Amino acid sequence: MGEESKAYDGSKIVVLEGLEAVRKRPGMYIGSVGERGLHDLVFEAAERALDEILGGTASRVEITLTADGGVRVADDGMGVPVEHAGHSDGPALETRLTVLCWGAQPANRRSLLGGYFGVGLAVVNALSDRLTAEVRRDGARWVLEYERGVAVATPAHAGPADGSGTAITFRPDAEIFETLEFSFDALAERFRELAFLNRDLDVTLTDDRDPAAPRAVRFRFPGGPRDRIAEQGAAPLHPDVIGFEREYSEMEGSVEVAFRWCDSREERVASYANSRPTTCGGTHELGFRDGLAAALNAHAREEQLLMPSDPDLTPAQLGVGLTAVVSVKLDRPEFEGATRERLGSGPVRACVAEAVREHLAAWLRVNPAQATAVLARISMTTGH
Repeated sequence: MGEESKAYDGSKIVVLEGLEAVRKRPGMYIGSVGERGLHDLVFEAAERALDEILGGTASRVEITLTADGGVRVADDGMGVPVEHAGHSDGPALETRLTVLCWGAQPANRRSLLGGYFGVGLAVVNALSDRLTAEVRRDGARWVLEYERGVAVATPAHAGPADGSGTAITFRPDAEIFETLEFSFDALAERFRELAFLNRDLDVTLTDDRDPAAPRAVRFRFPGGPRDRIAEQGAAPLHPDVIGFEREYSEMEGSVEVAFRWCDSREERVASYANSRPTTCGGTHELGFRDGLAAALNAHAREEQLLMPSDPDLTPAQLGVGLTAVVSVKLDRPEFEGATRERLGSGPVRACVAEAVREHLAAWLRVNPAQATAVLARISMTTGH
C-alpha cells in the first residue's frame, strides 16, 4: 500500500448536501441524463398534480411543451400551500421543491407512480436551469422562482387570482442532460397509459414548440382498461371485452383486468402495479395466467373439447392471440430490483388467479359460441 493510500482518511470524504447531490449524480435519481431521464422529469412534475385528481381535489391537468424548450404542468386543484402565505395544511411548496425527503413518497393504491423513480419535485428543481412555480389559492397568486435548485428570491405575492391551482414551469439544465429534445409521442404514450389505468384522470398534452404546427391531445378514458383493449387493431375472435375489477383484503388492494382473444398468433399482455409498467411481469401476471388456464381447461374438458387423455392447455398456449391489461393497485407493493419492473407481492398471485378463474368461467358458460371460437383457435394454432 503506497503512502498516498495510507494518507486517506475522513478528511478526504466529500459530503454533498441537499440538491447538490442530485446535480452531482443525476443518474441515481432519474436513471439517466439521456431522453429517458429527461422524460422522467415531466412524469415526476406531473405526479403530484395527477394525484390531486385521484384524491378528488382537482379535475384536470394540462401539460405543455413550451416554445423555449421548457415544460409547464398546471392543475386546477386547491393550490399547494405556500409557507410565506402562512398556510399550515400540508407540506409547503418551498419544502417540496428543495428538500429531498419530500421526494420519494411511500406507494399506496391511492397514489400514482407516474415517474419511474418516484423522486418528486425537488429533483426536478435541482436538474432545471430555471423553475417557476405559480400558486393560486384563497384569492391570491404567489410566484416562486429558482435557478438550479436555488431560490432566486423569497416567494412573491403577485396580486389577486381567480380560481385555484398550481403550475410548475421548468427548463431542463443543458449542463446536465445530453439532449433537451422532448418526444411528444413518448410522453403521449405514457400519459395515455396512465389515463387508461385511472379512469378519473383528465390529461391534456400540448406541444407549442413549433408555432406553425401546434398540436394537442386529451386523454380521458371512462371505460378504463376495457377502452385500451377495445382500441387494439387486430381482428377480435369475440365481440366482448372480458373485464372486471375486484377488491381483496388478502393482498391489501384491488385487481382490474381486461382481455380479449384476436385472430393473431401474437400475445400482448401488459401488466402494471400502482400504474407502473411491470415489464418483467411478476405475481399479478402469473396469477392472471394461472386463472386463464384453470378456467379454460375446465371448460374444455366439460365440453369434451379436450379428451381425458389430452394434456392440459398451458398458459403459453392460451396466450396465442391474447391481448390483455392486468393492473393491481396495492397499499404496500413489493417490487423486485432497483428499477421496480417486477412485482414480488406474494398474496397477489392467488388472488388474481381466483378472480380471473371465476370471472372467465362465468363468461364461458354464458357465451358458449364465443368460448368455442376461442378454444378452436387455440387448438388450431397449438396442434390440439
